Amino acid sequence: MPSTEPAVATWADQQEFRSSPAWKLLSAAPWTVAFLRAEFTQARPRVGLEPFHASLQAFLRHLRSAGTPLNDAWRAQHYADSWVRAGYLARPLIDGSFVYEPTAHTARVLTFLEGFSGSGTNLNSSRLNTLLTSIESLAHETDPDPEARIRQLEAEIAERTERVEALRSGAVPAVLPTEGAVAAARSILDLAANLPADFKRMRDGVRHMLHQVRREIMEGSVAKGVAVGRVLEGDRQLRSTAEGETFRGFTEFLNDPLRQRRFRQAINEVLERDFVEGLNAQERHTLATLLRELRRQATEVHASYGKLSESLHAFVQSDEFRDSVLLRKAVRSAELAVAGSESLTARTPVTEVTLYAPAFSTLSGLGIFDPQEHVAPPKLAEPPAMSRADIRRTPSTPKADSDRLDAAISTALASARGPLTLGSVFTGLEAGDHHVNTIRYLIEAARTSGRDVDTSRFESITFSQVDGSKRTAYLPVITFAKDTE
Repeated sequence: MPSTEPAVATWADQQEFRSSPAWKLLSAAPWTVAFLRAEFTQARPRVGLEPFHASLQAFLRHLRSAGTPLNDAWRAQHYADSWVRAGYLARPLIDGSFVYEPTAHTARVLTFLEGFSGSGTNLNSSRLNTLLTSIESLAHETDPDPEARIRQLEAEIAERTERVEALRSGAVPAVLPTEGAVAAARSILDLAANLPADFKRMRDGVRHMLHQVRREIMEGSVAKGVAVGRVLEGDRQLRSTAEGETFRGFTEFLNDPLRQRRFRQAINEVLERDFVEGLNAQERHTLATLLRELRRQATEVHASYGKLSESLHAFVQSDEFRDSVLLRKAVRSAELAVAGSESLTARTPVTEVTLYAPAFSTLSGLGIFDPQEHVAPPKLAEPPAMSRADIRRTPSTPKADSDRLDAAISTALASARGPLTLGSVFTGLEAGDHHVNTIRYLIEAARTSGRDVDTSRFESITFSQVDGSKRTAYLPVITFAKDTE
């Protein structure tokens, strides 16, 4: 008789999946999924509360005019609140303002629908090469025979040496055609699209443990040692999942400045290739901001861990625990005082009294003091030893100093005999201001002040990056002129 265990296990998983927000979203009205897919993209993972309500209200007006059956009493805020309760969306407080973002379940559903409804296919030579390379790497890293691994590494060295010699001899390197390069770039974006959902599940798991600790602090339902043990066990299980492995690998990447520099340089080189014109604006923006977005999501997970550590520290060092320590010290001092008192040593001899029942062995039997009620929780593991050499700061482009830049614009206009272009103003700035955020501020200042913009001509501006390299931006000619009364 065939075994039914696989089917039973799959059936249990399906029953659990039917109660998840992902199943409810797939079973919801099609317009709900359509709006969420249009509103949340890789380039825009979060939307502010007011813009989200305004966009949803406009979409609801369109649906009602098209005859779609809707609840006439509900507005955009009602639907948004119901989606938050259903687990489709999260509404965190970021920098003092509420924003909407898809939950981990919703992110996976949107990614699935994006690939399911797309006209293209992700099966291309680049993905097949990635598959073959991954299998070869797995076979190499799990081979216990050192001689076999040495032979494979020597073969790879010989192959790369042949490529180097071919390039030195003047041979034209074989490059991917435009279609293949575009398909490879989209495969990379498809792989990157799954990372936000993993980070969100990791962040939600840490926040769940944080809420559990805070609830037990309020209720006082369990001993402190038990609560801390539960949190540590939950953290161990969370880190052993696929999402935990993804987060651990990215954390190692963030702690390696060399790998970050190589990754950033590779992204810049890809964006400078001609085939990038085959990608749409959203895909190019996703490539350009890939590292920054992943770093932001990893920062949220680390921030959740920081709050969890603070709550655990407050939990262990609470007033009740400190009072129990003081009580034990007071009882011990009283016992020592009684034992060492000279007035109690010389007593009149009396007949020994035998107590038959109950037989008291300690004071705890009288209910005066029970040591078990004041047992200190086990100490946490000592933190790893860190030094100044372990502290690494990720280089980032400084923000534009608006006051200094406004003063520089006014000074340049006052000393110039005629109009100045944006490039001339940028060249006259200090070397520390020659970065991309300064260019953005000058463009924004020109737009808000109504400066002349000549889109028929362009000027080149060379600016510095965080790694010290130089890049050139081509902008329409923007002219700054003195204000006339």
